[in-house]
Amino acid sequence: MAGSVPGGGRPLIITEDPLLLDDLLRLCAAAGADPHVHHAVPEPGGEAGSAGWESAPLVLVGDDAARRVRGAPRRAGVLLVGRDLDDPHVWQWAVEIGAEEVLRLPDAERRLVDRLADVVEGAGRPALAVGVIGGSGGAGASTLACALAVRAARAGERTILIDGDPLGGGMDVLLGGESAEGLRWPDFAASRGRVGAGALEESLPDLHDLRVLSWDRGDRVVVPPAAMRSVVAAARRRGGVVVVDLPRRVDEAVAEVLAQLDLVLMVVPGELRSVAAAGRVAAGVRMVARDVRVVVRGRGPGGLDPESVAGLLGAPLAGEVPVEVGLPGRVAEGEPPGAQGRGALARFCDGFWQRALGSAQGVPA
Repeated sequence: MAGSVPGGGRPLIITEDPLLLDDLLRLCAAAGADPHVHHAVPEPGGEAGSAGWESAPLVLVGDDAARRVRGAPRRAGVLLVGRDLDDPHVWQWAVEIGAEEVLRLPDAERRLVDRLADVVEGAGRPALAVGVIGGSGGAGASTLACALAVRAARAGERTILIDGDPLGGGMDVLLGGESAEGLRWPDFAASRGRVGAGALEESLPDLHDLRVLSWDRGDRVVVPPAAMRSVVAAARRRGGVVVVDLPRRVDEAVAEVLAQLDLVLMVVPGELRSVAAAGRVAAGVRMVARDVRVVVRGRGPGGLDPESVAGLLGAPLAGEVPVEVGLPGRVAEGEPPGAQGRGALARFCDGFWQRALGSAQGVPA
């Protein structure tokens, strides 16, 4: 059985084809990887610092070298790379060397750069990505998203909070950091292909021990779906927790975000009109999201109980968050939602993360 791929380190290239080697070195440079190059499987205990067959985090085997690699120990992270993959022998060789993938250049260049960049970044388990969306206007979704991020960061999790609603007030404002240095969404509007996870994290404002990607106060800038996809994917690759505040309207860009989320929490006030509005929002979200759950926020006299709200929406109940008296005033004074550990909002968030991060699947049952 193939072993796990070692993390970090330098990839290994095995080929004698000079043209293929030039291409592979170019793609390694694009990903920021510094490879070792051999013509065959390196001998165990070779030169100091040289990547061996079993120790390299990723092995790129040229189709010219596949026959020379047969007989090497099976391991994960072996890719067979070439230009002419129409030769039926290539697929036989891939099986014989235990290749995970067979990549044809130039068609698979982006895929190969992604794999190489994962090696450079030491990509491990992706972040648990949670979206928060309001089932109706004024439901308090942004407040909950902010509080979830604050509580995750205070629990020691690497946390990125993403503002997915260009028409909202700005998540950096909720955190009291509208003037903080760092990039905002308009800076990523032209992003294409892969965004570096480490570079993304370091470029964002650092507020209350978490990183925030919000909108600026200028004219509205449309962020294309491809840029949304690339940025959220980069945020997830760093591990930890990603929280996304979602708009109620699901367009193509929002669908790209929803497709990458592990769980969506829909915040719904406990009254019938809000539930009716939430039903329409839920219908759009369910077309893309894998898991949608209901958070009931507040319950007035004669309102619906949480179980009834969840039942009417046909979604599991994630919990109830009572309206927290005095929260708007504290936020206005610069205290972010969730900062007071003894408040109802913080207690809900702490309980949610204990279940979510303690689950083997990363999502609470």
